[in-house]
Amino acid sequence: MLGLENSIMSERFTEILRTASDPGWSDAVGHRFVQELFAGAVPDAVMARYLVQDHRFLDSFLTLLGAALASADTFAAKLRFGRFIGTVSGEENTYFLRAFEALGVTEDRRAAEPDTPPTTGFKAIMREAAQTRSYAAALSVLVVTEWLYLDWASRAPKPPPDNFVHAEWIALHDSPGFRDFVDFLRGTGPGRASRGGSMPRLLSTGCRPRAGLLRSGLCQPDLTPSSHACLASKSGSHIDANSQS
Repeated sequence: MLGLENSIMSERFTEILRTASDPGWSDAVGHRFVQELFAGAVPDAVMARYLVQDHRFLDSFLTLLGAALASADTFAAKLRFGRFIGTVSGEENTYFLRAFEALGVTEDRRAAEPDTPPTTGFKAIMREAAQTRSYAAALSVLVVTEWLYLDWASRAPKPPPDNFVHAEWIALHDSPGFRDFVDFLRGTGPGRASRGGSMPRLLSTGCRPRAGLLRSGLCQPDLTPSSHACLASKSGSHIDANSQS
């Protein structure tokens, strides 16, 4: 019973912090790219740019998940992270490869295209959190990034777009398994992360690289990346290495 009460309190805590992070959070989940994705109206060239960048930090993301698994303090948590790592390295990575083929994105292009500033920010914060070997630090980053994905994807109307590149990207982030994983993160992370001060900082800044990545995908003159408002910025995104679980 106590565990359930703690989980409910943790979820309420994250809701308060998410509200405090606005307008950045709302800007990310309501971005023009998201709306066009729901409508199946994102041009192939734009979707290709976006997916190249999103796939670019999959390596760092798996590193972070591995660190969370290694530092998790219960066997049940380790099992959850292990299952999710399998989903990311299997189902999600397979989606990327199928999408790249459909969009005509070659391996040479994927290797040659430079990181955008938001991608650089994502990679840096994930690796920094992993290197602390702190469960609290890993949870801090994961709660922000994964909940943000779920929040925009869960707003998609029915039916989904006809193009699988659009429809499956939404479905990957609004599946029952993904929802369950985000609920686990929200119910587990805040108590640990708040002790080190990581959660408030990351919820206030974590939506920025996500919005920047969406902007860089659109590549419109008025939607250029907010390059140094990303998680790697020095003001407020540093992971406290002393935040131990």
